Amino acid sequence: MSETPPSPAAPIPPRHGASAAAARPAGAPAGPGPAAPPRQFVSFSFYKLLPEFRRLAQAQQTALLEGLVGLVENHDRQKMILLVYSCVGTRSDVDLMFWKISPQLDEIQRFSAAVNRLPLAGYLTTPASYLAQTKRSTYLDKLDPSHEESRTVIRPGKHKYVFVYPFVKTREWYLLSKQARQGIMDEHIEVGTRYQSVRLNTTYSFGLDDQEFVVAFETEFPGDFLDLVQELRETEGSRYTLRDTPIYTCVQTPVRELVGQLAGVGGNAEF
Repeated sequence: MSETPPSPAAPIPPRHGASAAAARPAGAPAGPGPAAPPRQFVSFSFYKLLPEFRRLAQAQQTALLEGLVGLVENHDRQKMILLVYSCVGTRSDVDLMFWKISPQLDEIQRFSAAVNRLPLAGYLTTPASYLAQTKRSTYLDKLDPSHEESRTVIRPGKHKYVFVYPFVKTREWYLLSKQARQGIMDEHIEVGTRYQSVRLNTTYSFGLDDQEFVVAFETEFPGDFLDLVQELRETEGSRYTLRDTPIYTCVQTPVRELVGQLAGVGGNAEF
């Protein structure tokens, strides 16, 4: 498992010439009143190595991947949380995932642009990439009201496995009264509470990306997550799910160990 991530980055001063409205922390009220905790932008970027990469000489593979290692190890941890996950053997369409979290979208873009500039980028595709933002839920967790306080700040990386997927509800869901939706969510929350080994991170994509939510479940026990999802299928809320795939099973992996999984087919690359 990779190193424990740093505390969420502090808000960054506005760029020169930025307006006050543009510079205010995401999620803070526009007018007078108590400021809400700054929201975080959250990005899940999935990459796949082209088959041509594995036809290169092992020395070339090693040199190209070393550039990726250097980028990951030297990123600015004060500005962005970066976690590295292997998807080798869990899906056929992706090899690795970067979980990026920052109060500034610019930092997420800078890192993605840096990946694009690597010589390795000529051998990478991006089958999936999801963008979202944290915010407080509109539903009350009656079993643990303090749970909502943690929604705007994600502190990930404490567990080996994360299960990530985009989520879209039906339009019928939004036509229900808020009271009816709260009642349905009460059952949903009660089921989730029975699985204390599974930590849920819900982020919101309305207007930012194609999905409405991106959910990331962290755990040490994949079987517990499997049982949780199966039980949630039997709840009333399940009828209002329009889409909750693809689902990515990701294993938190130190970057040097990850590139060892990717390089040196037929041999052992040294990193």
